Amino acid sequence: MTTQKFCLALDLQEDANLIEEYKELHKNVWPEIIDSIKDSGITVMDIYCTGNRLFMIIEAREDFTFEKKAALDSENPKVQEWETLMWKFQQALPWAKPGQKWILTEKIFDLK
Repeated sequence: MTTQKFCLALDLQEDANLIEEYKELHKNVWPEIIDSIKDSGITVMDIYCTGNRLFMIIEAREDFTFEKKAALDSENPKVQEWETLMWKFQQALPWAKPGQKWILTEKIFDLK
């Protein structure tokens, strides 16, 4: 089966204590959140941090779309609770649209 790969970026609040708390929460992500990620068609999700900048790498099944994931998330109260909690730590990138969190990055190089 063909997979898709995406890289997204987001910033955390510029606060060392909040950044550490965010990292700790991600050591034990709620099981309902893990289930929702997998149910959306995502097979691999990694989050990297440098300073207060986050990068998320996603590998997903061919039928995955961000629109379908957003629709599933909007109907899941536990995902909404998690996202509300995460917003305490996160801040939108300066070029984000209102309400937009993770921004899809543009792939500019591919070593083949």
